[in-house]
Amino acid sequence: MSIRKTLATLTSVALILVGGITVTTPSNAASTLTSPTWMSNATIYEVNVRQYTSEGTFNAFSTHLERLNKLGAKVLWLMPIQPISKEKRKGTLGSYYSIADYKAVNPEFGTAADFKALVDKAHGMGFKIVLDWVPNHTGWDNPWITKNPEWYTKNSAGQIIHPEGTDWTDVADLNYSNQAMRAEMIASMKHWVDTYDIDGFRVDVAGAVPDDFWKTATETLTAIKPLWMLAEAQVGDVEIGRDFSSAYNWPLKDTFNGLKSGASDRWNIGYEISNIKSNYPKGTYPMNFVTNHDENSWNGTEYERLGSAAAVRAASVISFTLPGAPLLYTGQEVGMNKALKFFEKDQVDYPATTSPMTPFFTKLIELKTKSPALAVGAAAGSIAEVRTSRNVVTAYARAAGKAKVLVAVNLSGKATSVKLSWSKNAGTYFDYATNKSVKIASSQTITLPAWGYKIYSTTKLTN
Repeated sequence: MSIRKTLATLTSVALILVGGITVTTPSNAASTLTSPTWMSNATIYEVNVRQYTSEGTFNAFSTHLERLNKLGAKVLWLMPIQPISKEKRKGTLGSYYSIADYKAVNPEFGTAADFKALVDKAHGMGFKIVLDWVPNHTGWDNPWITKNPEWYTKNSAGQIIHPEGTDWTDVADLNYSNQAMRAEMIASMKHWVDTYDIDGFRVDVAGAVPDDFWKTATETLTAIKPLWMLAEAQVGDVEIGRDFSSAYNWPLKDTFNGLKSGASDRWNIGYEISNIKSNYPKGTYPMNFVTNHDENSWNGTEYERLGSAAAVRAASVISFTLPGAPLLYTGQEVGMNKALKFFEKDQVDYPATTSPMTPFFTKLIELKTKSPALAVGAAAGSIAEVRTSRNVVTAYARAAGKAKVLVAVNLSGKATSVKLSWSKNAGTYFDYATNKSVKIASSQTITLPAWGYKIYSTTKLTN
């Protein structure tokens, strides 16, 4: 989102003690946020606990950890797990993003002990846990409303309001000119790091919260341990490299949505490459995605938006091989073609047999995990566009040291023959499809089927 709250510039440093935590308003000193090394080659998996199983609990989801471990995803982003407000609730179960208590666990999902057990089990298997955080607003029955009404935005009549310019009537807008509220918000975030040892935050509508708050919050939280800070925001709406390691790559998602109509071609991908290069400081990167909980519930499944499974695979190849951290949403790895209801129980449809999308994503994740050329953060290498003779084919080369990955993707529903000018990237590679050694010439003509792709890597895969 591009909306932003405004407040007077703070020129002095203030110390505030709330909830047992001391925080400071930021000085003018610059700071740099370092992305954790464990994100270097990681794939993110977004968990919709409510819809994941028939039980909709932490314990039931925990039984899927082994399957996700085999898939290769290593960062589990859990949608908000706090209790959901009942007042002005939408639907039967309400929105995850209407928080009734920042420091409690939603009893629908289990107990605090159940969540701690999930985190401990996940950590023991090599996963990292990222918690969805909602700082812009609370539910209407959050105790802050009665205890501290001054912490909320009010209209001219003195009434607390929902966020202006939205239809989010089930939540109350927070007032970031109030320093005590800011301190308690940071204390609440710190609670989850201290108590449950979580590894990062995905921050909801991060761009609607003032930058100076994020500077203080991030400095406070990352002093405890290295955390991955992901903003649900566009570059420019938050400070990338200071307050957040990553932001949403919405432009790339929009490019994918243009595949169905034929509106997207190699020039769009070239623009995205330039956008990433120019807007993300060294050590930072976007989160690339084809779908997520918002896209799935409100805009349709990826198959509906992109037009076919083949187009989804083509977009996914790009999502995993462009600079960035790739995301898979609940059910995406099994080819779920269902828009999950947002305010109701609506369980994921798992196929009776293995979906062809499972080995497809397993192999992509293996490539992302094993090839240094696809790393992000401090270990990131380079990317260069490759000249193609057809605008419907995008091609690029990733490199880090001696490791290279070459990618060519047909962005159309028609087979095409294309000349690729690999130039100095000529050499010996492993064909991603066959895992066999191949020679790549500086100039190469290939035929790609509809939505087809070619990947060549110096890293040999298992499968």
